[in-house]
Amino acid sequence: MKRDAFTLAPDDVREIRHFHLFCGLGGGAKGFNKASPRVGNMVGKFRCIGGVDVDPAAIRDFQRLTGTPGTVLDLFDRSQYQAFHGMEPPAGWREVGPAEIRAAAGGEYPHIVFLSAPCKGFSGLLSENRSRTDKYQALNRLTLRGIWLMLEAFADEPPELIVFENVPRIANRGRHLLDQIGDLLQSYGYAVAETTHDCGELGALAQSRKRFLLVARHVAKVQPFLYEPEKKSLAAVGTVLDRMPLPGDPAGGPMHRIPRLQWQTWVRLAFVEAGSDWRSLNRLAVEDGVLRDFLIVPEHFHNGYMGVNRWEDPMGTVRGRSLPLNGAFSVADPRYQGHEYQQYGVRRWEDTCGAVSSQSAPGGGAYSVADPRHTGPAKHSNEFRIVPWSEEARAVTGAHGSGQCVADPRRAGEGFGKYMVTGYRQPAGTVISGSTTGQGAYAVADPRPSLERGKGDHYLTGGHYGVAKWEEPSGAVSAAACHDNGRWSVADPRMPAAADNLVAVIRALDGTWHRPFTTLELAALQSLVDPEEHLELDGLSDSDWRERIGNAVPPDAAQAIAGVMGTTLLLAWSGETFMLSSAPIWVRPVAVALSVAQGGAA
Repeated sequence: MKRDAFTLAPDDVREIRHFHLFCGLGGGAKGFNKASPRVGNMVGKFRCIGGVDVDPAAIRDFQRLTGTPGTVLDLFDRSQYQAFHGMEPPAGWREVGPAEIRAAAGGEYPHIVFLSAPCKGFSGLLSENRSRTDKYQALNRLTLRGIWLMLEAFADEPPELIVFENVPRIANRGRHLLDQIGDLLQSYGYAVAETTHDCGELGALAQSRKRFLLVARHVAKVQPFLYEPEKKSLAAVGTVLDRMPLPGDPAGGPMHRIPRLQWQTWVRLAFVEAGSDWRSLNRLAVEDGVLRDFLIVPEHFHNGYMGVNRWEDPMGTVRGRSLPLNGAFSVADPRYQGHEYQQYGVRRWEDTCGAVSSQSAPGGGAYSVADPRHTGPAKHSNEFRIVPWSEEARAVTGAHGSGQCVADPRRAGEGFGKYMVTGYRQPAGTVISGSTTGQGAYAVADPRPSLERGKGDHYLTGGHYGVAKWEEPSGAVSAAACHDNGRWSVADPRMPAAADNLVAVIRALDGTWHRPFTTLELAALQSLVDPEEHLELDGLSDSDWRERIGNAVPPDAAQAIAGVMGTTLLLAWSGETFMLSSAPIWVRPVAVALSVAQGGAA
């Protein structure tokens, strides 16, 4: 039977040009480039035509991430420069005008302009009093000046859509500026809406990042509605970090090194409950500046010293002096009613991260993680293994010290006496051919003082269990040097000072490593880089990298925003004025927008 032949119409690819003011390292532009909207057989292909920022290092990153040349421009006017820097501009400095903005776009006209103006003056991290100083008021006025420069630069061919992004507090601290921006945009023919969103929900990130958006649609050029992007579920921070090498692994590159923190910071992090922050330290008992109930000891200390039992494990024998200092007489109690705080906060492995900011350090927020992954070499699989009585033994090997013990349920009878010590005033047991301390009660508690040691006594000169002073030389190192046959131990006085900077691995009370995020992990949480990828930003400073990463727009969130904007443009270009959708509307037709402009978001 012959089938009817048919062909699909080829895709109608439409270029969507986007331009970025205050572009930073290019997170927003990278996300826009990844968007691929479709309406019928019409497909949008995004192309970045430029970006502008005052930071040369950020522009170099922008060019690396987007493949598009960026332009270094200071957008202050002279009075703003003087107020912010407290001095006159240097020789050769001049105010930027619309012509320089148009040149930064390569002489082309964008369909979408994305602005992410400096937010320090609006941020809650800055006190109310400092935000009102001339310096930060000048920085805040860049929002209005940036919008005006952009509108004038592209006045001959206005952008169809404009997105202005900032911190949520701009709606309060910058209300007077937003009102002026809204009026300015409407005078240029735009319908305007204000809204807030969570970048994590737009991009399915492993962090929650609340942001403010002002969205404008040129009414004469774009008739359809502009819908909000779909919201997605937040991911757990461990879903990102688990795909990355352990911190410090050379495979992660220089941005994946553990920050060197003060010793006191490491100790604080170790005692912060996962999911909480520095305020959980208030529950610790401190006497004379020292923790009363805790002591830091090596992880593999002998005889259960300072040992902590798991909640689900049985306890050892309770004896006369069952104290933390002489056995495992503590318990890891999982019962705790905590709260979400910030400073020195430690994230659980399965939780989402908070917003990555330019102050992403352990002391500035919940920027540490309880990492359950093993940080040392793999141990021998049968080392110190105890075989259950009901199971078969492992293979008998030459290395009989590993895995050759059994959990014997039989109760030893009276007189079994293995490793027993006979009281000085009691009779000894029967002397047999196997009379050693390991076979019966063949040891005695001798109350008499030690014998006089003289020449020929090996324990007089051998230094068995000897401890050398720190300031003295060691004896000759022999082939059989061991702690129990000479002075092969040392009284080591070294302990980090509170302000010493170092990398430490302290196993916290919950059994994990409470550590700060690496710079690369922050970039991955921002979706600037896939967890399996390698990233190197411009320069060699972690603090500079972190500031640029914290200021960046998460690309995955920007991709979601670009997707709905691209769909709106394709609808407009195809002659459609409506698309059936359950998504909320961002920018409505001009009549509705203008009617509610004075009351808030449209």
